[in-house]
Amino acid sequence: MSSDLPIRKIIHVDMDAFYASVEQMDNPELRGKPVAVGGGGTRGVVSAASYEARKFGVRSAISGAQARRNCPQLIFVKPRFDRYTEISKQVKKIFFDYTDLVEPLSLDEAYLDVTENKKGNPSASLLAKEIRDRIFNEVGLTASAGISINKFIAKVASDYNKPNGQKTVNPEEVLEFLEVLDIRKFYGVGKVTAEKMYQKGIFTGKDLKSKTLEFLDENFGKSGRYYYYIVRGIHNSEVKPNRIRKSLAAERTFNENLSSEVFMLEKLEHIAEEVSRRLNKSKVAGKTITLKIKYSDFTLQTRSKTLPYFISDASIILETAKDLLYQEKMSNSVRLLGISLSNLNTEKSKKMVVKEKEVSVQLQFGF
Repeated sequence: MSSDLPIRKIIHVDMDAFYASVEQMDNPELRGKPVAVGGGGTRGVVSAASYEARKFGVRSAISGAQARRNCPQLIFVKPRFDRYTEISKQVKKIFFDYTDLVEPLSLDEAYLDVTENKKGNPSASLLAKEIRDRIFNEVGLTASAGISINKFIAKVASDYNKPNGQKTVNPEEVLEFLEVLDIRKFYGVGKVTAEKMYQKGIFTGKDLKSKTLEFLDENFGKSGRYYYYIVRGIHNSEVKPNRIRKSLAAERTFNENLSSEVFMLEKLEHIAEEVSRRLNKSKVAGKTITLKIKYSDFTLQTRSKTLPYFISDASIILETAKDLLYQEKMSNSVRLLGISLSNLNTEKSKKMVVKEKEVSVQLQFGF
């Protein structure tokens, strides 16, 4: 690999308990108290939790009922996505004072490529500190950051000193950092994959690095190659200011479980209309329709169908979702239905060849 290989300094900024922190900022009576954003009823789900609530085991995606059992004094507030979007725009405006290479992942996190930045500051670590200080002083919230040679390591690092902290993984520290990393900390390794890795004797980055590419391909399919390279510090994904949307979806959780397909069809009609509205607003269309079904026992099932043409029309989406619904008999009553469209007309296929030698070039880069 030639020395002309692009070398990058990447910052991953992650707002601390964003939704809950906004609520505490706007309502002083909530400050210092355990707060959950979401529904606290029997069917509710926690969208976000303050750090005070997290001490009691309250986490996003758990049921409101479980959250209350974990923390009886928990205060539930309804989400205000318009407000979160407003604050997110304020934060992103700060980002663009430093670089135009900003890739938002969601309302509360983003990658910044500051290899060449508007401040002319060669230190990505100092830039991250300055950005976090400005977010606090101008917006009123705290943020954490990870700084390193690529997006993967920066994202992992941003979780290290939360809340209101940052961690820099310098080029010469990358390989050691990854070797001692718990496999559960690897971004992209979920609970199921982690359990499978444990069964294969993989508990740390060092264990993962000891496995051959053939072994990882055989045991983890398409993800095997990804694991093989990231544990060697190789991750060539660039910060993309205009991220290409890969799918668009809408779903509904019901107040009571549905056991009649007639009632399900009524709900699907509203969901299909919402998906169509979002598609048309984004001026995109898709070919693959996926029906998501979550049963009353929380098991999840998806059914998909790919059409030979792009669609965004609600009636076609609904008819396809109906076909998927009737594809097989329901195994239980249903608590959630969702429809997503993927294989969108915005997607571009890119083939990227990765070479292990790149890491030695990256490690020459000063931070």
